[in-house]
Amino acid sequence: MDSDVLDIDTAQRRIVDLTDAVRSFCCGHRDGLCNVFVPHATAGVAIIETGAGSDVDLVDTLQRLLPRDDRYRHAHGSPGHGADHVLPALVAPSVTVPVQAGKPLLGTWQSIVLVDLNADNPRRTVRLSFVNG
Repeated sequence: MDSDVLDIDTAQRRIVDLTDAVRSFCCGHRDGLCNVFVPHATAGVAIIETGAGSDVDLVDTLQRLLPRDDRYRHAHGSPGHGADHVLPALVAPSVTVPVQAGKPLLGTWQSIVLVDLNADNPRRTVRLSFVNG
């Protein structure tokens, strides 16, 4: 297995497109699987369309589903931080993408994104792992 770690700053954006980094990582490989994993309890990874409003819609939807108030038992950090710890149940911490001839087999409009609503921790790591087929 080959692996690499990306360092990501989410201070200015809740959704970070990782697609180019994943493509770059995969280009040195042949056929197999690429796993994109976020080792954090308050972030996730998704495959969505970006640039046409879907990324903003996703953030808006998650903020409606996970309001920032005092309803959470997990109550340290900024107000509503407990919502950040529920996020990975809705947006999984990893995705796996098939790779053929060094190219991730994504659909035309699909992008791999980091989803991070947690304003308390803007420094994230994303682990990319490749398993040969």
